[in-house]
Amino acid sequence: MDYSVHDKIASIIEPSVAAMGYAIVQIRLIEGGRMTLQIMAERLDGVGMNVDDCADISRAVSALLDVEDPITEAYNLEISSPGIDRPLVKKMDFERFANYEVKLETKIVFESRKRFKGMLNGVKGADVLLTTEEGNQLAIPYDKIRSAKLVITDALLKAAAAGRHNV
Repeated sequence: MDYSVHDKIASIIEPSVAAMGYAIVQIRLIEGGRMTLQIMAERLDGVGMNVDDCADISRAVSALLDVEDPITEAYNLEISSPGIDRPLVKKMDFERFANYEVKLETKIVFESRKRFKGMLNGVKGADVLLTTEEGNQLAIPYDKIRSAKLVITDALLKAAAAGRHNV
């Protein structure tokens, strides 16, 4: 997605969505056929998202985007929760989900590869700390991460069942 469009959409919707008690996790514009604007959100109170939450956000976001019109073509709006195997997007996500298993892909070759799986150890300065499956300790620059998401494990399912981490 063009970052200027992404930033424009975020600046339009984030204040209102936050005032409603939600945080934006990720905004994606998916092309192919009819364009889809996908917005992942979570509740600020830590309770899991439900269909009514998604519908409330959809109505508010639709109204805001109809006024500002940052996307010039026709598109579908899709509101969802990030799910248990949620994407890790913001630096604070990597801190928040420390001690859970992740899959991570870098933008460039790092330590002879681009894909990693292992235990997330949080953030130190500008680096995301990871212990790989092979036991290597890595400090991956946050700005070099293309994508990351949680891996569904027993520990993550247990946290979700206990109502922790908005999963």
